[in-house]
Amino acid sequence: MTALIKRFFGNISLVVLLNLLVKPGWVVVENLVQDRLGHHAFGTFSALFTLASVMAAVSDLGTTQLTTKRVAAAPEFLTEYFPTLVPLKGGLSVLFLGVVVAMGWVMGYRGHTLTLLALIEIGMLVAQYTLFLRGVLQAHQRFNTDALLSVLEKFLLLGLVLGLVPVGITLDNYVAARSVAIGFTFVVLYGLMKRLYGQVKLQLRWDQARTVLQASLPLALITLVYGLNERIDMLMLERIVSAQEASYYAAAYRWGDTVMMYLWTLLPLFFAKFAYATNRPDEQRDVLWFGQRVVTAPMLLVCAFVLFRGEILFWQFKHSTAPEITRMVLCLKILFVGVVVHAFFAIYSTLLTSTNHERAVSWLVVASTVLNVGLNLLLLPKLGAVAGAINTLVCAVFVSVGYLWLVHQRTGVPVPWSWITRLALAFGLLCAVWYGLQAQLTLHWLPESIVAGIAFVAILFVTGVVRVSELRTLLK
Repeated sequence: MTALIKRFFGNISLVVLLNLLVKPGWVVVENLVQDRLGHHAFGTFSALFTLASVMAAVSDLGTTQLTTKRVAAAPEFLTEYFPTLVPLKGGLSVLFLGVVVAMGWVMGYRGHTLTLLALIEIGMLVAQYTLFLRGVLQAHQRFNTDALLSVLEKFLLLGLVLGLVPVGITLDNYVAARSVAIGFTFVVLYGLMKRLYGQVKLQLRWDQARTVLQASLPLALITLVYGLNERIDMLMLERIVSAQEASYYAAAYRWGDTVMMYLWTLLPLFFAKFAYATNRPDEQRDVLWFGQRVVTAPMLLVCAFVLFRGEILFWQFKHSTAPEITRMVLCLKILFVGVVVHAFFAIYSTLLTSTNHERAVSWLVVASTVLNVGLNLLLLPKLGAVAGAINTLVCAVFVSVGYLWLVHQRTGVPVPWSWITRLALAFGLLCAVWYGLQAQLTLHWLPESIVAGIAFVAILFVTGVVRVSELRTLLK
């Protein structure tokens, strides 16, 4: 194993450790928030948050990914273009705030609900600006610093929401707490950027702005269609069916999104690493083959737990009826089949977008979004939240097949079919072991999960996914 991969593994380990310390606690707290607010109020919040987060990501117009990619490949890009990028992003944020409020009004939101949408959007725009600044750190391979910043917001929000429990959680003070945590994180990061790179003299040059936007628009299209493809179910459920159905879906989707945060935390690092190795296909191959195992293997154990013991995750819903919990569990298990698919193949999208194949990926996800919307219109009125989960799974399979085809056709990096096969075999054996434990023994979920986890570690060695020689190298 090369020194580059070993050092990169250390960066990944820190990121994962920090997220394990904070984000599981946050999802438990958000379950508490949903239970206290009720399904109708939380379903409304979920729809507003979905619209705000998608449009905040679109407001970036691809400049974050472009900056990360360009600075990673040529550090002088930062000095030349950053004075233009900073005010450009500020102007785009103001513009998109108006766009979101107008969209909310057209969609039927009025009065206090429309005000909440505006406040949520302001917070998401600031969070998006934070991601933009973090992209500079990633491009300079400052992964450990970025890792600390990645959990700061959730850590602050965890404390703020817990502080609201004694006085009572309302939709208004919950939205306010999110805004405070996002704003404080941005201030800390901005101060750090000034310390590392000095004061930026803002000077919006329109020729540079046009150049940046022309280069970033394919990435912006990817962001838009990805956001719609992943989150439009929530918004359509709330508008077409009911806020309650949106809340059931949100309860299940939250756990899927939490586990997927492992991907969304690691893949930006791989994006920067792939971009850094531009025009060095052998190095990109090593990173991809390493990433296939690092990204996929840990998620398989979590997904198996959800498929066999998913009902455990809804223990906090004291105010929900048994049929409501059953409905949420069914959505959860369907969604986690899709998480398994993403665990195997999401890294191929990262490889493609970091190596100038954004347009092809954009059209692939556009097709997936059209498919998703069509299925939603057909199935949501009949199946509600369950239809949203089914449609999400279908689209995950669709885009993953497309990623593999594009990597095979358009890059010089071979798909590691051997590793994919070994990982699939490992997951199949894990599920067989877990099924056997439930069929033959009557165990509490905790010892059952521990036994399955130990068995999975053994399976990884037996199938060759993990090798003793590689572990020795990493531990030296």
